[in-house]
Formats: sequence, structure tokens, C-alpha cells
Amino acid sequence: MKAFSWLFFYAFVYTNAFSQITKTAADNSAIIYHGRTMTNKGVVALVSSASYAEFQFAGDSCVVGLGNVSSPGDYNYVGIELDNQYKGRIKVANANVYGYVVRVMQKRPWHLVRIYKATEAQNGLVTVNYVGAFKLKPIAETVKRKIEFIGNSITCGFGDDDKEIPCNNGSKWYDQHNAYWSYASRIARSLHVDYMLSAISGAGIYRNWNSDGPTVPQQYESAYLRFDSTERWNFENYVPDVVVIALGTNDLSGGDGKTSRNPFDSTIFVDTYVQFLKIICGHYVNTQIVLVTSPMLNGEKAKKLLSCLQAIRMSLTRQSISPHALKIFEFKPMHPTGCDGHPSILEHEEMANELLPFMKKVMKELN
Repeated sequence: MKAFSWLFFYAFVYTNAFSQITKTAADNSAIIYHGRTMTNKGVVALVSSASYAEFQFAGDSCVVGLGNVSSPGDYNYVGIELDNQYKGRIKVANANVYGYVVRVMQKRPWHLVRIYKATEAQNGLVTVNYVGAFKLKPIAETVKRKIEFIGNSITCGFGDDDKEIPCNNGSKWYDQHNAYWSYASRIARSLHVDYMLSAISGAGIYRNWNSDGPTVPQQYESAYLRFDSTERWNFENYVPDVVVIALGTNDLSGGDGKTSRNPFDSTIFVDTYVQFLKIICGHYVNTQIVLVTSPMLNGEKAKKLLSCLQAIRMSLTRQSISPHALKIFEFKPMHPTGCDGHPSILEHEEMANELLPFMKKVMKELN
């Protein structure tokens, strides 16, 4: 991916109704960002799934200037949360910046808005260019534990939200994508922790669902989680207490039925996974690592993945790669009913409820 050209025109026209609104640059300290984001000349890009901006404003409405940076014909979605209540998803398709109005119904001195990227890094960027409001108030930041979730389409909520566009009825493969409702996002909100999703649909450890790559390890260190980007992510920007990795579904998949595919090679999988964990531990020297199995696999494939993860744990212990003993969580198999064989919103809730007690214990052990 080449460097993005962030030159935009403001499409929002201020009318008399908004004459008292003050426009604030996106990089103002009153606007806080979470997840993998990039800043360029006052514009902040939401890169990864579920990355988000949050701010507090006074008044009965505010305006958020958003833009779409993607390949021609592509677009993104964002989820809007107002006063801790999810309000819906908005399509962001304009290369030029458009002002999205958030109106409030309940009167209170201050309102809290969060703008989540619902789609993922390979769909392009959602840029936050400005916030228009009568008044902004800085959010009192508290020190929170941090979790990074590394995974594939399941982790970033692909195919889970068919409330507005039924499966197979959209223009694009990501029209039902909503990372806000993924099991990872749900767990983070339940634990009241800061979080970052580093998830790439279709990707695996040593091969993808229908190709040899680029895989997650080949894209992970990119600032934009893309193989064609030369810009590296600054890992000092976000140092998690726990890294949860949910990979293996695509490595073990049967493929698309069209592309030639060799049988799954457990040796290559384990060796590549161990090398990937060395990279992660090199960036995060004191982080607890958790590996999880896939609820999409059952039978022999599920047993094979669990066996590989156990072999990886033994290898890390033998090589003393991490100061913490690697933990493994085993999901129960499920038969997903979301789009293209993925979990629905309800099934993501079930996954979150299944994993949450385990994660509570992991977080408690950090104290």
C-alpha cells in the first residue's frame, strides 16, 4: 500500500441551526482514540476493526466529519454509540469528508459519543477529520488493562450483522461486517479494558483459506495490516497486558474448492506459529499470551488444532521465549448461522460468554 493522500474537502454545510457549533480538529486532545490508528496533519485514520474515537460534547447534537480512503468502489462502515448505547451502523463511502450529525433525545449536561470502525483494515481507512459541537470536554482517562486480539474474520466480526442487509444481498462481501458485535469487542467491554483488534479475514498462520498468503504473520507488523504497505506499526504506541490469538481456522480449511490445496501440514503450522510468537514477544517483552481454538472446527480438525497449540506451548516453554506460561483456551464447536458460514451477532455473544470467565481469571492473575 502506498502512502495515502489525505487531501479532503469538507462536504458538510453549516446552516443557521448549527451556527453555534465550533469545529475542532480530529487530533485535538479532547478526542481520544483506541485501537490501531494513524495521524497525518490533524486527520486521524481508524485502521483496524473496532478502532474508535470517543469524545464528550454539550448540546443537543454534534457533527463528526468522516471520510473514506479505499480502493475505487470500496467503502467502510462505522458503528455509533451514544451515551453507552449502540445506535446503529453508518456507511462511509465518500472520499470527500461528509459531516454526520448525531442528535440526542435525552437532556443532560454532557453526552458521550464513540465512533467505531465496523469493517477491517483491508477495506481501507475511515478518517476522522473534525468534530463539530457547541462545546467539547476532555475525557478523564483512567489507567486500564489492555488486550490485543489477533485473528481472522471471526475475531473482527465478518458476516455477523444482517439486520439491514441480508446475507448475499449486499454489493460487497463486507456488507454484513460489524466488529462492534464481535466476541472480542464484547469481552473487552465486559472487562472494562482497552483493546485492539489485529484481525484479517481469510488469513492464517502459514496459509490462507484459499491461497498461500499473505498470511497474518506477513502483515501483522504493517501499520495498515496490509502486505503492500511499507510503513511499519510503532509497537510502542500500544503495549497490551494480554495478547489473545485465534488463528488456525483458515490453515485447516478445505479452501474454496477451486484453488489447489495441499493437506494441512502440522509441522509447518507449529514452526511458523512459534516464529510468529517470537516476533510478538520481541515487541511485548512482558505480555501474557493466550491461544484459543476455533469454534468453527470440529472432529479431527478440532483435535488437530488443539494438538498443534499444545506443541507450540511446549516449544515456547522449552525455548523460554516468554516470561509467562502460555495459556490455551478450547472453544466448543458451533454451527454458525451468520453470513458465509460465520457466527451471527447472537453466536458472537455465546462465544464471548464462553470465553469471558477464562479471561477474567487471566486478568486477575496479572494483579
